[in-house]
Amino acid sequence: MNILVNPAPSTWKKELARPVFKTKEINKIVKPILRKVKRNGDKALYKFAHEYDHVDLDSLLVSEEEILAASAALSPELRQAIETAKANIERFHQAQASPELVEEVMPGVLCKRRSVAVQRVGLYIPGGTAPLFSTVLMLGVPAKIAGCKEIVLCTPPNREGKVHPAILFTAQLIGIHKIVKVGGAQAVAAMTFGTASVPQVDKIFGPGNQFVTAAKQLATKYGVAIDMPAGPSEVLVYADESAVPSFVAADLLSQAEHGVDSQVVLVTHTEKFAKKVLKEINKQLEKLSRRDIAKKALNNSVAVVLQDEDEAIALINEYAPEHLIISVQKEEETVDAIVNAGSIFIGNYTPESAGDYASGTNHTLPTYGYARNYSGVSLDSFVKKITYQKISPEGLKNLGPTVEIMAENELLDAHKNAVTIRLNYLKENNL
Repeated sequence: MNILVNPAPSTWKKELARPVFKTKEINKIVKPILRKVKRNGDKALYKFAHEYDHVDLDSLLVSEEEILAASAALSPELRQAIETAKANIERFHQAQASPELVEEVMPGVLCKRRSVAVQRVGLYIPGGTAPLFSTVLMLGVPAKIAGCKEIVLCTPPNREGKVHPAILFTAQLIGIHKIVKVGGAQAVAAMTFGTASVPQVDKIFGPGNQFVTAAKQLATKYGVAIDMPAGPSEVLVYADESAVPSFVAADLLSQAEHGVDSQVVLVTHTEKFAKKVLKEINKQLEKLSRRDIAKKALNNSVAVVLQDEDEAIALINEYAPEHLIISVQKEEETVDAIVNAGSIFIGNYTPESAGDYASGTNHTLPTYGYARNYSGVSLDSFVKKITYQKISPEGLKNLGPTVEIMAENELLDAHKNAVTIRLNYLKENNL
């Protein structure tokens, strides 16, 4: 992890470049997978399970017996932790519900807007190097609160054909029963086109590797929505001398261990503090079980020293991090100045891992700079906003002439006539 001292703004984009996706090469692999699943359905999924997961499955669906056995396989401590996290996530996402909006914009013209659940959603849960049962909570809880009619969960099995019991327990706790033993791009393909075992969905959620990401983006060409474009996970920590170096190092490493293509960034005001953090990183790194992954991620990472606070904030907003940790003295002032970030963690005692698991906010967030124009997953991600209008005879008399004039000037005679014919009817019938 290199230290850059006062890099010029013109170099920021280059110095903070994320690991590059070789999109063309990835799509060459992913497109045939989508075609085969579309053409051959379950048969293709069994074949890919053998090829990629090295397992010959008897069934693509998790059985009720497997789900029931999952609870017994977990420690009471883990079950309690998952239940506590679920309660917090549930509470925060329930609070996001917006009431039906009703507004009479002028006499006789009533407008409404209400939220309607996306009917069929697919949740992709990674299960490779780390079984992300926490993501089941982050996606399943708001899907249930929104009232999605059908929820399908896809996750890869291990070499024994089993799904991690924590994933199954969490799904059962939420009330998700359609669990499919399929991972990778083939899972996205199955939810996009539908197979005998996997229902077709309207929207696909969830993180994944570069092949899953590419498959999700290709799915949009077939009329399926996705939560957001995404790349490898990332964190930026903005810390000054008021921060604790060991805390900062731990936060950087917690993100670096996600994957070799993850990126972590430190922004601080002095080279001295940056070196303290790097020293702590080296100290903590050797104790990590996933240290080899973290080491490779650190090769994509950088510490940036900027003495000017305004420049530091400008760099953060340009980078638009997925996770942003702020540990500086001018806490509130700094937070107010941030306009591009997926989720913000404030103060020395707010580790990013709290949001990853149990604080209540969602951990499915825009990466790769997409925080400039995308939000993280929330209750709103699982609903559509439908607008309604009802106009009374009085309302049409009030509004009609405005519509007629606008339609006439856009040369859309039929639009104008749809109003005029009604106004004439009202006049002829003394209504």
